[in-house]
Amino acid sequence: VKELCALHALNNLFQERDFSKQELDQICYSLSPDVWINPHKSLLGLGNYDINVIMAALQRRGREAVWFDKRRDPKCLCLDNIEGFILNVPTEYKLGFVLLPLKRRHWIALKKIHGAFYNLDSKLDSPQLIGKENDLLIYLKDQIESKEKELFLVVSKEIDNNQGWLINTYANKEGINTDHDTITYIEDGYMELEKKWIYRNE
Repeated sequence: VKELCALHALNNLFQERDFSKQELDQICYSLSPDVWINPHKSLLGLGNYDINVIMAALQRRGREAVWFDKRRDPKCLCLDNIEGFILNVPTEYKLGFVLLPLKRRHWIALKKIHGAFYNLDSKLDSPQLIGKENDLLIYLKDQIESKEKELFLVVSKEIDNNQGWLINTYANKEGINTDHDTITYIEDGYMELEKKWIYRNE
């Protein structure tokens, strides 16, 4: 069973099949070139990449992944300056139909498309509508209440440099300088639907 949710999350964020397993594997080796067991991917070579690989992949496309401090309220986010979100959640491990007593990490892309936010989880059969901005903020707050979940913001390098992902009122309180389609869904094979979803169902 391939564990390529990080790959699918990246492609769903960019709404095209831009990244490949080969590229992510190459990033793994470049991060730890002199080790036999690579710490950035699964031992079986099936994927399951860590956040360092995702961050490096995004940097190759001029983006940054910003870890969101869960002590903050998502209301502090300037959503107009955020290109998307990557959510890291625990998930059960299955071998065929057998549920194993193991836990692994799962990467999920969240993105605004045509004025609404969608959950582009590759385990779903189709994109899941979250709703408008207020719906997203409620959704994010609910997700980060779990100690086992982590949230990353995907932003441009410029936005990262001046922390433009914070709305001004919150940034001012913290003394931060703030000067500053079509739904596509990734699958194993392309499925051209009316809205052109490219999606991968694991």
